[in-house]
Amino acid sequence: MKNSKNLSRRKFAQKTAVLAAAGAVVPQLLNSKTKQNTTNTDYDYVIVGSGAGGGPLAANLARHGFKVLVLEAGAKDAKTDNYKVPAYHTFASEDKNIAWNYFVKHYSGDRDQLDSKYVPGKGILYPRGATIGGSTANNALITVYPHANDFEYIAELTGDDSWRAENMREYFKHLENCEYLKSWEARREDHGTDGWLPTNYQNLDIGTLLQNIPLAGLIKANLAHTGRNILDLLFNEKSFDVNQRSFEKGAEGPVLVPQTMDNRASRHSVREYLLETQEQYPENLTIITDALVSKVVFNDQKEAIGVEYIKGGNLYEADPLYNGSSNANAATQFVKASKEVILSAGTFNTPQLLQLSGIGEASLLEEKGIEVLQDLPGVGKNLQDRYELGLTYELNGRLLENCTFSEGDDACLDNYNRNGAGPYTSNGAVAANIIRTNPNLQDPDLFNFCLISDFKGYYPGYSEKIKESKNKVTWAILKGHTENTAGEVKIQSVDPTKTPDINFKYFNDGQDLEGNDMQALIKGVDNIRDLMNNWKVRNSVKKEVWPGAEVSSNQEKRDFIAKETWGHHACGTCKIGNGGTNDVLDSNFKVRGVKNLRVVDASVFPKIPGFFIAVPIYLISEKATDVILNDAGVERNQNLLRRKINQFTKSREEQKLDAITVKTYPNPCVNEVHFVMDSSYASSSSTLFILDTSGRIVFNNSYSDFKKATVNTSDFPSGIYIYLIQSGSMKKVGKFMKK
Repeated sequence: MKNSKNLSRRKFAQKTAVLAAAGAVVPQLLNSKTKQNTTNTDYDYVIVGSGAGGGPLAANLARHGFKVLVLEAGAKDAKTDNYKVPAYHTFASEDKNIAWNYFVKHYSGDRDQLDSKYVPGKGILYPRGATIGGSTANNALITVYPHANDFEYIAELTGDDSWRAENMREYFKHLENCEYLKSWEARREDHGTDGWLPTNYQNLDIGTLLQNIPLAGLIKANLAHTGRNILDLLFNEKSFDVNQRSFEKGAEGPVLVPQTMDNRASRHSVREYLLETQEQYPENLTIITDALVSKVVFNDQKEAIGVEYIKGGNLYEADPLYNGSSNANAATQFVKASKEVILSAGTFNTPQLLQLSGIGEASLLEEKGIEVLQDLPGVGKNLQDRYELGLTYELNGRLLENCTFSEGDDACLDNYNRNGAGPYTSNGAVAANIIRTNPNLQDPDLFNFCLISDFKGYYPGYSEKIKESKNKVTWAILKGHTENTAGEVKIQSVDPTKTPDINFKYFNDGQDLEGNDMQALIKGVDNIRDLMNNWKVRNSVKKEVWPGAEVSSNQEKRDFIAKETWGHHACGTCKIGNGGTNDVLDSNFKVRGVKNLRVVDASVFPKIPGFFIAVPIYLISEKATDVILNDAGVERNQNLLRRKINQFTKSREEQKLDAITVKTYPNPCVNEVHFVMDSSYASSSSTLFILDTSGRIVFNNSYSDFKKATVNTSDFPSGIYIYLIQSGSMKKVGKFMKK
């Protein structure tokens, strides 16, 4: 390890030149002695970042009696429609008040310029959240549990059995409040029923599902492609739950994907848990927004004793409202942590902050003129992401006829606000399936989901395409368990307000030299094209518009994939390991070589887990809670973290069963079936459908005040019939027999 006293004359000159150049840019930020204000409050823990890693951890520690400070660089936003409405999540990702815009590289050199999403002089857009809740405030609300093998790998790597899959599932039971299954079903499948994170299925109108021919065709084709049918979906819905144990252990097939929202279909996640905790424990939890942390402060024993942060809005270069001039008067403040500093700033900003604090690859730090505190070459290395690719189809029919996305009269928004129902309760995904592209793979590697959207990835203004694409759908192909770990995040400047250099080094620019990820994506393209050629949906498809039928040979597919693939689940830049050269953390999230400093966010994963990143981060946040409480000599008290006072409160699913009764008569001369609804559940907008066993609609009617309905069945042939009732946010499915 080197310090300034041991620098050669040449390196001293280089360092001086770098500092001089930096001083011309940010003179106030470098002279901390003249700008620093020390807060009078001591905190036990200072947590940098309020997202999926830091947010739950902060709330949990505060509920156990510790004084916790959360520093969030984004603003404390208002709870607008962009935030709360699931269908508006794309608008949230481009909302200037709650989002940051990183521009990244997919390749070294100039290959990125071939990407249609490339922005000249900047790169490719990678939106992130910047508000209380971090990226959980503008993600797609998708809640998918990772594969068991993801955690078994960490346990084997580190020799720490607390990472075993069975133990990690317990954390999911702690944090989840599953509202889309009956309580006993949820507990049987190792779901949580009283945690801080509510999960629900989207609440699409039954009429939309059954009467829109292209949409019904898509859903039926997805089911048929994997050996299932619409009756399976109606009567065995729980078997499609993507978070049941069978999918955790490697099952394939069509799935239903829950969303992180309450039973009124409003986004409900980390932000709510933090703010509720702050309200209940105001003396324990402090949240400061518009607080850009610039470095971790250490004493002579290399113990983290606090952080310096710059107080002010729009200070970071990724902020779309950043202009640079506001930095001149920004004051640097110091805040003390009596126990630990915990970095949860995310895959890009956590390594940046470590490097700015003198922790990272020595040669990089010396090049930038930063005194090396701890030489950790792995900081910023191991950057990984999933590959995502879109195939877009134009349909013979419109899917969102009455949805204007808040422009003028919006019947869909009215239905959402009144009933918590309709298309806006969905993130846009109407069908999904999980497959293996190679039978030798340990776990499935493709997650395919169909979006009502024209979506080819992220670029400035992409969210506006949603409003224009009412007759288009995009199948997003997501490649999980990618093999490339060659990406890197590294600072470009000693200025903490500047974004780092971010290069993912896709495909053969990195470590996927055998092309396994590319081959999997080619198979994914072929699989979706086969699905869309299924007779159940074929006549509803006008044409494939992206990339188009002309991209047909394997080489043409390979070129298309190499140019147009994107990602959105960056992780791995401060990886947990067993002490190897590029390992940054031990199995307890501690930064190697220093004391009282941990990392708890997506950057900790040595390999990218599962298909979606949010749930794995929630899990490590819960695990870190246990680790930190144990080190502090405090036992976890789960009762402090429960959302429900009575954990046996009936779920929404059980309430449905009680709300509607159906009466048929054994006498075949009485050709009637009666449907009666509890008046407390009656809605101003209700629909009743009756189908035969082939899925054909034999009766449908809408009711303005549905408390009782009588259907004459004299024209129905003998047999079994299926009824579907929707009243506001409540749906019920059942059977009756006509004799």
